[in-house]
Amino acid sequence: MIDNDKNNIMKRVTGIGGFFFKSEDPEKLKKWYDLHLGIKSDQYGGIFRWREFQNPDQEAHTAWGPFSKDTEYFLPSKKSFMFNYRVENLEKLLEILKTEGVMVVGSIEEYEYGKFGWILDPEGNKIELWEPKDDKLTGTVSNE
Repeated sequence: MIDNDKNNIMKRVTGIGGFFFKSEDPEKLKKWYDLHLGIKSDQYGGIFRWREFQNPDQEAHTAWGPFSKDTEYFLPSKKSFMFNYRVENLEKLLEILKTEGVMVVGSIEEYEYGKFGWILDPEGNKIELWEPKDDKLTGTVSNE
């Protein structure tokens, strides 16, 4: 994609930010994953730390987490999972996606660990787009 404002190529998705799925009993499932697969979790799930390929000094994160089976967080999707993809410029990307006819869901939300926006793919899968502030996740439960 050419970004005409800057006359250069704009990155879209830069990596997987997380994978979230519905569960009958999220707490029990988190304990099972900890015991059998070593995935440590807090109330939100687990965090996997890694280094940026292009910039090995830069620490980055991928989140993993079971949600309650009756969560409304994945709406309007009726699927039992949601992908989270890392992006570099959420606001600009959402503008471009709108012009391309992609369904944008809700408004951008900002937290100390980054900005979030949502879209739907053609099959109704909700996709969370995350412009991370990886340095704000330091000190969280990690699966290094």
